Amino acid sequence: MFVCVLQPQLVLCNSSVPGSPSGMFASVSNMSVDWAGYGYTALIASGGVFGYVKTGSVTSIAAGALFGGLAGLGAYQVSNDPNNIWVSLATSGVVSGLMGNRFYRSRKFMPAGLMAGASLLMVGKLGMTLLQKPQES
Repeated sequence: MFVCVLQPQLVLCNSSVPGSPSGMFASVSNMSVDWAGYGYTALIASGGVFGYVKTGSVTSIAAGALFGGLAGLGAYQVSNDPNNIWVSLATSGVVSGLMGNRFYRSRKFMPAGLMAGASLLMVGKLGMTLLQKPQES
């Protein structure tokens, strides 16, 4: 009997058949998932939806979709190659600037302060990634 379990990054197989190749389905890829990036993506996208539902702001849902999509693309790229942080860094930097300015003018934590803070945390996380790993040319 051959039992296989498919997980997001790895296929694990347990074979009870003697002599079967157990290493045949060992590793599909060795990519690590950027959970912080995907969480940031969900925060941006849900913030856009929440702004639309609460106030009917089409700008909120458009910005949430645009920046959420870019953040998702960045998280996907970081998951595939941890050195490929540029889309994620640019997106979080722009959102940090826009929402930081909005927070500075309004002095309201929700939603501008929350988004600016989360974006600054992402910029810091990605900056630390740049400092820790030397770039290969």
